Amino acid sequence: MTPGQWWGAFLGLVFATGVIIVVARLPLARPVGLVSRIEPYLDRAPQRSRLLRLDDPRPWRLSDLALPLMRRGGALLDRALGGTDSVRSRLLRAGLPTDVESFRIQQLLWGVAAAVLSASLGSMLWWTRGASVAAIAVLVGVFFLAGVLVKDTLLSQAAKRREQQIMAEFPAVAELLALSVTAGEGTVQALDRVTRLSKGELAGELGLCLAQARTGASLPEALLALSQRTGLSPIVRFVDGLVIAIQRGTPLGEVLRAQAADAREAARQNLIEQGGKREISMMVPVVFLVLPVTVLFAVFPGASLLRISI
Repeated sequence: MTPGQWWGAFLGLVFATGVIIVVARLPLARPVGLVSRIEPYLDRAPQRSRLLRLDDPRPWRLSDLALPLMRRGGALLDRALGGTDSVRSRLLRAGLPTDVESFRIQQLLWGVAAAVLSASLGSMLWWTRGASVAAIAVLVGVFFLAGVLVKDTLLSQAAKRREQQIMAEFPAVAELLALSVTAGEGTVQALDRVTRLSKGELAGELGLCLAQARTGASLPEALLALSQRTGLSPIVRFVDGLVIAIQRGTPLGEVLRAQAADAREAARQNLIEQGGKREISMMVPVVFLVLPVTVLFAVFPGASLLRISI
């Protein structure tokens, strides 16, 4: 095909896409949602006139037009990728709002940004070197998937970093709770003192437990919700021991001291494991960088002498 035919095919594709979008957004083709059917029967306060809105003189916003399209694209992406429960769990572990729709929209935007970048690069290659349009289309699709996967990977890394912060704070928080309870304070007072004196992810989670306990939920239920949000086995064991001690009336100080000792032991084991991993990773530059240079310095003088003698 000649360049003129390619341009004609491209313009025809753009025109057909525009016609499909216009037809899909017509009132007859657009499905009526539950909110649109119920909203006329709700008792709402009258809206102010747009002439009185001094802070927003524009009659419309770009987000009002783009948000429905982004929501629909996010829903299609969620339907194609699946794993809604996994995304919600990782959002919860990362300390983010469990809004899967917003995360899918962010994934869509990352994919579109990567696709636009690849399309601009492909257009430059097409103009300069006459690259194939099919190859450019494949490149755009690959970049779109790469943008979506990069956003998903960043979420997993954020959840992992937060879990590492919680595990780093856990021994100190457990020790403070044990000291507070041993000094004669109750469970709620000890948790309140620890949350006021500490800063970090685990202290924030304990503060959320106290807020839930003060708004109607029982303290064991709030602590069990904490273990479900984190999902870390040391935190789960700590919460289970704390809940059993509260429900059965056993001495809480001994339980907390034992839990603090277990937390210290778990932190020590974690440090030993990390040290072993670092030791193995340090062998890579030694084997592939330092050792070849050492062998080269040892062999080069002998090789040069042999060359001179020959």
